[in-house]
Amino acid sequence: MSIVLLLTAVLLGLRLVAELVLSALNRAEVQRHSAAPPAAVSAIMDGPTYAKSVAYTLEKSRFEVLTGIFDTLVLGLVLVGGVLPWLFSTVASWGGPETLWTRTLFVLLAGVLLALPALPFEWWEQFRLEQKYGFNKSTPGLWVTDKLKGALLMFAIGFPLFWALLWVVQWTGPSWWLWAFGLMFGFQLLMMILYPKLILPLFNKLTPLPEGDLRTRLLALGDRTGFQAKTIEVIDGSKRSGHSNAYFTGFGRFRRIVLFDTLIAQLTPEELEAVLAHEIGHYRRGHIPKMIAMSAAMMLGGFAVIAWLARSNWFNAAFGFPTGEIAPSFLLFGLLSGAVTFWFSPLSNLLSRKHEYEADAFAREAMGGPTAMLGALRKLAQKNLSNLTPHSWFSGFYYSHPTLVEREAALVKS
Repeated sequence: MSIVLLLTAVLLGLRLVAELVLSALNRAEVQRHSAAPPAAVSAIMDGPTYAKSVAYTLEKSRFEVLTGIFDTLVLGLVLVGGVLPWLFSTVASWGGPETLWTRTLFVLLAGVLLALPALPFEWWEQFRLEQKYGFNKSTPGLWVTDKLKGALLMFAIGFPLFWALLWVVQWTGPSWWLWAFGLMFGFQLLMMILYPKLILPLFNKLTPLPEGDLRTRLLALGDRTGFQAKTIEVIDGSKRSGHSNAYFTGFGRFRRIVLFDTLIAQLTPEELEAVLAHEIGHYRRGHIPKMIAMSAAMMLGGFAVIAWLARSNWFNAAFGFPTGEIAPSFLLFGLLSGAVTFWFSPLSNLLSRKHEYEADAFAREAMGGPTAMLGALRKLAQKNLSNLTPHSWFSGFYYSHPTLVEREAALVKS
């Protein structure tokens, strides 16, 4: 085994071990509080709901352990088993030397094939685990249709995009990674505008929020907080899941507010107003451009690393690919980068939680106190069976939001 493959195995193994340890710590912490929840938790959930949330958390954690081990083994076998080099040589033979469309097709086909082994686990999670706890609202037919639509979209959008990316690499010389970054970052910004208009409607129905007290409240909130959205829409999330959410998409004059129909059913108008005030808080505190800038910096760094790896004589060759072929370098980077970025997730989550505290504070000011926001957060925790007693290390690695107990403490703090 080459040093590159050995290092790859070590990185994948370390991440898996870390995930297993964090999961075990979290389950132990949840079980420690299962019989006697802390006072702050008892104020949020009644006994039966808390017991159900504990059971849901533990069962979901055990399932994630199984899928994590399986995914790591599959990835390891694929990387060292010669499957990907065989696929590359086969697809590349369909065209001439350095034909862009064959390289593009290889990457997309590899993505599809790598996703297939996980499908039984995704089905089990949806129709067994989520069904057991009352969250699944989907049907097998809808689930299959979603998968097929997703695959078709990947080819419809991914093929021309990756072809353009390879063309940029071929025609711009050693500085290709700067031009490639410009292409992909521009596409990312464009999708922020086009996704809710062109892609989301393929999966969900979006309808304008009807006239009435709720719409009047939300529009008035937007006026007094300086947030003029293009429209307020309701998404039919209930046809797939009982989980709920709210968000806004786009930027500038393309902004639109989206509310899950499940959220509208679960919260009072005042609580919905507080949730929207929280989302507006992200906008008013400048979190969106900050996160876009961070994403751009990470993307630029990623392209620089890919360029460095592609220039080397050892990276592609270690996995059985021809040296100098850029398409396999892109694929390998996509498959392996998570083993490195995993260790930086506490830092990104720390920034995200800081933003959540700031958005909560904005909502408290906009609503004239914390009552409405507290009510909304508690109901959402109850309806979603949230884990209210996670281990601090686990939440540090996996939670982009503070725990509810932490958010409540910050909201009531003068």
